[in-house]
Amino acid sequence: MKKAREPALTRAMIIARFPNPVTDGLGVHKLKTDEELAAALDRILLDHDEGDLWLFGYGSLMWKPELDFAESRPALLNGWHRRFCLWQWRYRGSRHHPGLMLALDRGGACRGVAYRIAAPGVRDKIAAVWRREMLGNGYVPRWVRLTTMQGPVRGLTFVANHGGERYAGRISEEIVADHIASACGENGSGAEYLLETVLRCEELGIHDRFLWRLQELVAERMR
Repeated sequence: MKKAREPALTRAMIIARFPNPVTDGLGVHKLKTDEELAAALDRILLDHDEGDLWLFGYGSLMWKPELDFAESRPALLNGWHRRFCLWQWRYRGSRHHPGLMLALDRGGACRGVAYRIAAPGVRDKIAAVWRREMLGNGYVPRWVRLTTMQGPVRGLTFVANHGGERYAGRISEEIVADHIASACGENGSGAEYLLETVLRCEELGIHDRFLWRLQELVAERMR
């Protein structure tokens, strides 16, 4: 197996720049209520049978799944690509230094991880991840076709909500790097989010040129 590359961006660099969380973004994001989250989960599960459920992760779900899964597989999703296209004014950004988060946007392809959540009790097992991803109105859930080494599977994933106020559209990688290098919120920095995603991709043998170039640009800005 090919040795993983060492990124220019490091955890030490990030800790030195952001030693403490930033909490000035409280109340900035428009959040869904518990009732809205539950209703939306019920609606998406109407298109699922009683069996196991596959969930596709392409960002933090690859390195911080917080999920009771029975199996994980490398997976390819065609027709969508990962992009930093969601504004983040809280959690990993603030009002004064907004961050950007990954989402799936149309076109290209994306390699990530497919998690199998075993039945029964699928709804309860994905409830925490559903809340985490859907609370801030940046994503919409979507059923997709995934390709794995063991064969195709139908899975659930979270794509960019083009109709939401957080959708940033296509931004140059230089501007994306500017925001990530300066953004921090109550859950940590945008640079940490980027680095952990890059490291996990390298572990999985996913060589995402966009992410690799971006971590180099962020490291330049943080030095």
